[in-house]
Amino acid sequence: MTAKPASLPLRLLTFLMPLVALSTVFFGCISLVCGLWDRSGRQQHAIASLWARSLLRIALSPVTVVGLERIQPGPAVYASNHLSYYDTPVLFARLPFQFRILAKQSLWKIPFIGWYLNHSGQVPVDAKDNRSMIASLGRGVATLKAGLPLVLFPEGGRAETGQIQDFMSGACFMAIKAQVPVVPIALIGTYELLPIHTYHLTPRPLLAVIGNPIPTTGLTTRDAAALTARVRQAIAAMYDHYQRPMK
Repeated sequence: MTAKPASLPLRLLTFLMPLVALSTVFFGCISLVCGLWDRSGRQQHAIASLWARSLLRIALSPVTVVGLERIQPGPAVYASNHLSYYDTPVLFARLPFQFRILAKQSLWKIPFIGWYLNHSGQVPVDAKDNRSMIASLGRGVATLKAGLPLVLFPEGGRAETGQIQDFMSGACFMAIKAQVPVVPIALIGTYELLPIHTYHLTPRPLLAVIGNPIPTTGLTTRDAAALTARVRQAIAAMYDHYQRPMK
């Protein structure tokens, strides 16, 4: 994982983003059709995984996963740092189970992506509206109690500089309410692949590091802030440890 990304012809790089859009439209249409009968979301999740893998191939960016053996059966909150639009494809492509995501409500307005989110049982959240935020957390807890893992980005948005931002406590609040563990995930390399406010890909190896599950048994919502700090510290430590060899 120490190899530098190979330089590619500019003409090749200019075709990558249009291919990403075409793949999104193609798989979005398939998912929309499956949504007519797929009430469990299983088929739509499989399609999302294929979409994610296609985007990684288009980006010429292989993903190595560390810590898959730490994943335990059953529901959990998987909390990841957020560096790039490519974080979501990495998680859909490499996490080996069906899950739901909690994401910004604005994504529901994007054609094809929003259609998939709406028909596959994902959970929208509007951080600017307290009432909407509380309702979203409630839906997230219900998802966990129904037996499905939940994947989210506690930073609430992509990092401007590639450095980990402050975490919101919603992820840990939901985990505590549902009495399920929080699993920290550190994504490395996606910021360099596609930073915020850019529209071209810089192919490179990517890394997803899965940390040890942090139990919530016996905790109350008053412990959410302390648990959030612990999760952020775990992700930051993994990010710092694994980022250095990749530079």
